[in-house]
Amino acid sequence: MELRPAWHVNGFAVLVAWFVLTLGFGAAAAYGFVVASRDGSAPALVAAIAATVLAVVVLILASGLIVVNPNEAKIVQFFGRYIGSVSEPGFFAVLPLTDRKSISLRVRNFETQKLKVNDADGSPVEIAAVVVYRVVDSFKAAFAVDDYEEYVETQSEAAVRHLATTHPYDSHEVGTSLRDGAEIAEELTVELRERTELAGIEVLEARITHLAYAPEIAQAMLVRQQAAQVVAARTRIVEGAVGMVGLALDRLSEQGVVELDEERRAAMVSNLLVVLCGDRATQPVVNAGSLYG
Repeated sequence: MELRPAWHVNGFAVLVAWFVLTLGFGAAAAYGFVVASRDGSAPALVAAIAATVLAVVVLILASGLIVVNPNEAKIVQFFGRYIGSVSEPGFFAVLPLTDRKSISLRVRNFETQKLKVNDADGSPVEIAAVVVYRVVDSFKAAFAVDDYEEYVETQSEAAVRHLATTHPYDSHEVGTSLRDGAEIAEELTVELRERTELAGIEVLEARITHLAYAPEIAQAMLVRQQAAQVVAARTRIVEGAVGMVGLALDRLSEQGVVELDEERRAAMVSNLLVVLCGDRATQPVVNAGSLYG
């Protein structure tokens, strides 16, 4: 079965008709019983009974009146059989003697618990996410799963765990890490949409709200991150220094400022690299003699 609209009409028109018919049949029944009791007329008694039955039937019709709020759907069942859904807000009349269940179509959000899981590198991390969703198929939300809210929460935690195990916490190589917010959010949203489609749920957005190493390794990982940053910074410095030294030597040769043999060239390269790569200010030393003295 699939989602379909339930039969419904304007509730105010039905309410007015119900009120008029109830009064009419009620008055007719009362009049018939009065005539039958006074004259002993069998036709009057039959008419009174028929009017009473019709009045009861009209009263039963009032059980079909429903109110649908904005961003809400009413699931209509007739003795267990799915009749349809009413998603249009307003006052309506549906089939009488039916069961109605309300399903909210409003946008909802919830945050998963902080989950402890090993990332792709095997390091224990703590991770949590916020999920924004709404119901788009009231039939599936009501009948495909027992509790669609609990279903979304369980699938969200499963998706977050799966995401954490397939990506490293931090990556210095080509690839996506858990710290790449936009890419991870898109991947998590797509996976959750696939998981919750069965329940008639549309996941609008899913984002990581908490990400940290587990307390038992947090200090060690902080030291490793600092060391990695130092190595990366030193690598950039050395690359820049080598380029600057090469540029200086080329300019000196092109402009004929000084002629350098291999030994002097090596000494200049060494001095320039010390000046450019050192993490402390250098002190100049004036050489008053010869390099070969």
